[in-house]
Amino acid sequence: MSTTPNIVHNEDQHRFEAAVEGGLAKAEYQRAKGDLVVFTHTEVPVPAEGQGIGAALARTALDWARAEGLTVMPLCPFIAAYIRDHGEYRDLVMRGFNV
Repeated sequence: MSTTPNIVHNEDQHRFEAAVEGGLAKAEYQRAKGDLVVFTHTEVPVPAEGQGIGAALARTALDWARAEGLTVMPLCPFIAAYIRDHGEYRDLVMRGFNV
């Protein structure tokens, strides 16, 4: 990726988002009971795929979860794969949940 996308935390819509070629890239989540956040879906428009935008969204979202002291349940396959590939985020994952 040549430039890092400007990622915004849209709390009202429960997502991290970035305006990119082809539309809006986003990593969606839901806050659950207590300190749990469930990442449900990540999407990057086709013209912007392969540029590291999904990874930037995942990193930003997981860094936010860490800063907020949240436990993560990565139901989104992309977020789960990102955590598998970036072990520094495994400590955020809810106990008993396999990524």
